Amino acid sequence: MTEMWTPALAGVAAGLGVAMPLGAVGVLLVQQGMRDRRGARAAASAVAVVDMAYAAVATTLGPLVAAALSGVEAWVRLASAAVLLGIAAHGLRASRHTAEPAASPQPPQPPQTAGRTFLRFAALTFINPATALYFAALTTAQGTALSGAAAGTVFVAGVFFASLAWQQLLVAASGAAGARASDTVRKWTFRIGYGLVAVYAVKLALPLP
Repeated sequence: MTEMWTPALAGVAAGLGVAMPLGAVGVLLVQQGMRDRRGARAAASAVAVVDMAYAAVATTLGPLVAAALSGVEAWVRLASAAVLLGIAAHGLRASRHTAEPAASPQPPQPPQTAGRTFLRFAALTFINPATALYFAALTTAQGTALSGAAAGTVFVAGVFFASLAWQQLLVAASGAAGARASDTVRKWTFRIGYGLVAVYAVKLALPLP
């Protein structure tokens, strides 16, 4: 069982890395939490399920790609780390200019059913290409470490539970605060989340070829 801790912790770190930056979907989730707590919980679950699905597909294909590139594993790791560092750098740079959008009065709307809210947030998360690129780079670089069914399953489970825990925490916090996430909060979630991505990239790159 001890050998499963490595992919489990890797999955948790990957899940937090993709979930913590408070982008457009995160802001919508916060706003949903202030309007309809039940719908927001469904929305949080939808985001986590899509993160899990992307992780599962990438975990299945990543080791196959790594096997096809056998003999140049170190360079695959380095290229994947470069992609992740690029994602992190772009996110951290964006966090310096993140501004809270101006409020616009909107007429009150009846809450959607939890099922419709789930589908809406699943679609919004699914069309985010950065999530797919993130997991593709991460799992390709880890190649043999995730090649076994057990290790891959544990990794994907770690991604799901970390993402779900963060999204549900976001919903609970938004409901308790009763106000939109401030510009400062958004900036720090970007910095922490993309900081995790950068740390993970450095870990993948070492040792250098």
